[in-house]
Amino acid sequence: MYKIVAYIERDPETGLYVGTVPEITGAHTQAKTLDELQKNLKEVIELCLEGMSPEEKKQLPEFIGIQQIEVSA
Repeated sequence: MYKIVAYIERDPETGLYVGTVPEITGAHTQAKTLDELQKNLKEVIELCLEGMSPEEKKQLPEFIGIQQIEVSA
């Protein structure tokens, strides 16, 4: 069993929710609802994990946390 972290954003142009898993190349999807996005993310993550070797799976990073940083541009 893996605990995978996905980043979720809403695309302002399309209004779609976009989910990305930075640790897994190719693991990204989009959907109209958050429930649909979660289903899609689970499916794409499972597909990506199936294609990974046991050694690659061992190299998946451990999620620690997220920090929001405010900067002046």
